[in-house]
Amino acid sequence: MSYKKAQNLLPAELVELIQNYVDGEYIYIPRREDNKKSWGSSTATRRELAVRNAKIFNDYQTGMTITLAEKYYLSLKSIQRIVLQEKRKSTNF
Repeated sequence: MSYKKAQNLLPAELVELIQNYVDGEYIYIPRREDNKKSWGSSTATRRELAVRNAKIFNDYQTGMTITLAEKYYLSLKSIQRIVLQEKRKSTNF
């Protein structure tokens, strides 16, 4: 997210009105509902996590257990959650 100067984007009257509520502070103006993007849609993070989780599940199926947390630098609870999610995907619950 990048910051834009209100003075460069908005009419002076609107800037003055906003200053009555928030003077010199940062505010976030959310996107319109029809312009919202889903999480990870503009980066490769979602895809990378899916690949990582599939590897974790594969390692789990081949017998690796406690060492998964150490191998992937995640908590044991996170590993358990990922394994459960991947199990559900593979059995089509």
